[in-house]
Amino acid sequence: MEIFLMKELVFGHKNPDTDAIVAAKAFAYLENQLGADAEAVALGTPNEETKFVLEHFSEETPRVVTEVSKEVEAVMLVDHNEAQQSVDDIKDVTVTHVVDHHRIANFETSAPLYYYAEPVGCTSTIIFKLFKQNSIKIPAKLAGLMLSAIISDTLLFKSPTTTPADEVAVKELAKIAAVDYETYGLEMLKAGTNLGSKSEKELIDADAKSFEMGGKTVRIDQVNTVDLDEVFAREVALRNAIEEESATEGYDLFLLMVTNILDSNTRLLVVGEPKNVVETAFSVKLIDDKAELPGVVSRKKQVVPQLEKAF
Repeated sequence: MEIFLMKELVFGHKNPDTDAIVAAKAFAYLENQLGADAEAVALGTPNEETKFVLEHFSEETPRVVTEVSKEVEAVMLVDHNEAQQSVDDIKDVTVTHVVDHHRIANFETSAPLYYYAEPVGCTSTIIFKLFKQNSIKIPAKLAGLMLSAIISDTLLFKSPTTTPADEVAVKELAKIAAVDYETYGLEMLKAGTNLGSKSEKELIDADAKSFEMGGKTVRIDQVNTVDLDEVFAREVALRNAIEEESATEGYDLFLLMVTNILDSNTRLLVVGEPKNVVETAFSVKLIDDKAELPGVVSRKKQVVPQLEKAF
């Protein structure tokens, strides 16, 4: 009897960063090697950093989708699990796999599934482990993509989310890809800070995620730069864009994290209410809706848990 495999789509979160794009590609490749029929897609166009990575390794940009239920019955999620960060019709398909390194929230399934979550710096680090567990060889190009994702998520190991597993993975992947990861990594991170051509709307959407906290919808966007003042020269326009989007999308509180990747500091711009929760979370006094957060680079580890506790 002939067995027909059911095709599945693999994707990361909306407003994809490098890990969301690369982890989908890496996991789809792994699953296909193990006998599945999987296609990596994206829930948005790649950002400047990811474009640099894809061009550097001559890799195709994934197909962008806004809904999936018209073409498949089942999907695999990487680098996210929360429904509001996923494809709009996620409730109309079966989630068979999740590989992630974030908190688990607003997520449930009606059937058992494969779920691998680990508190490492990057989803691609977990997928690197899965290749080893399954004795599947990582091609050189994919190794280059995966080390790029880990460098991106850990800010070249400067982020407090970095674990020894991330560093081991990058060093091994760099050998496979024949890349000097330190030189390349800095070049890649700087490519992602080219913000001059971006509109205010593009900046506040580029790496934004929504969270449900204390009955409020909290939107947190992170912009990486090498010059905080260059970004805040556009503060009035950024505020206007945030206010307009919050009104349209129903965000109660919007935090714009502008992070200097060279000295690992963040300046926060807060729009909406309740602002006092932000002050409590970070033990700061907002001045003109802004605060300096020295040493803060990770939304996942240094912003979201603190806000949740304050709420």
